[in-house]
Amino acid sequence: MKMFDKLSFKATGAFAALAMTATGAWAEDRVSAVHAFPDFLVYTKTFLAMVDDINERGKGIVQIDVRGGPEAIGMFQQPAAIRDGVVDMVHTPGSFYGANVPEIDAMVASTITPVEARANGGAAAMDAAHQERMGLKHLGWIDGGVQFHIWMVNEPKFDANGVLDLTGVKLRDNPIYHAFFEALNATTASMPSTEVYSALEKGVVDASAWTQIGLMDLKWDEFIRYAVEPPFYNTDLGVIFNKESWDALSPESQKLIQDVVIEWEEKSYNDRQVSVKEDRAALEAKGVKFVPMSDEATAAYLKMASDAAWGRMKGRLDEMGDDGSRYDQMRSLYHPE
Repeated sequence: MKMFDKLSFKATGAFAALAMTATGAWAEDRVSAVHAFPDFLVYTKTFLAMVDDINERGKGIVQIDVRGGPEAIGMFQQPAAIRDGVVDMVHTPGSFYGANVPEIDAMVASTITPVEARANGGAAAMDAAHQERMGLKHLGWIDGGVQFHIWMVNEPKFDANGVLDLTGVKLRDNPIYHAFFEALNATTASMPSTEVYSALEKGVVDASAWTQIGLMDLKWDEFIRYAVEPPFYNTDLGVIFNKESWDALSPESQKLIQDVVIEWEEKSYNDRQVSVKEDRAALEAKGVKFVPMSDEATAAYLKMASDAAWGRMKGRLDEMGDDGSRYDQMRSLYHPE
């Protein structure tokens, strides 16, 4: 009887050990994700390549299941979807939810790179703001270092001081640069980037701000003939994660995802500097003219852009009861003098 009990105990222990091993193999974390832009756009390609990197290195640890882009969840609805836990992870411009996290404008008006923001504490401060205001982790700033042009069908006009004059221009707007366009007294129409091709084709708009790259992906080059110099602002594309979903991941999963995102901050920054040069050369070959302003007008134009972004951030923070310390913190980190 005693021998039987010992054998039973050994068998039970072996089964438990086997079950624990099997459970460990089955405990691979699964993450759902969506992206703001269509999958043919350069920025989405970066995100999907980063996801592939995570999945390759995360076999047996964590896997990211990409559910799609704006066809799955509307681009402007994605921030609310991740906040509410509909999905775990989103790749999107911060300006799409800037009213909830005003600090994102520091990234828009930044004078430093994502790598510098990671090193000087800016990335940590941005993450803390996201956790506080929306219950989100801000994991990283992807494809940074790309700026914006105003792209026009018709030749741009300038005021007496040589600064761009948008009077009478039908300009497509977007949250990232709306405050700047207001400062320029522009008449604007807000619409997703996916609708701009049709709007240009029908003459609903005859100008649009967009980044230095990706115009040809969207086929806007069929209509655009001019780009206003200088470029302004920075892309604010980030990878954000629902905080409860993040906390439910294993420490191994968290470390792997965060480490890869940080690696891609630098990699994507470097890659996009090459893309900017390549896209400009290709557009010039297609006949697009880059129209500069004088040095004095350039300085005034860029100051208007910067003041608009920082002013919007300060106004939103003031409404949230900030005593000025958060504004000063973000300004010192992202726009060091």
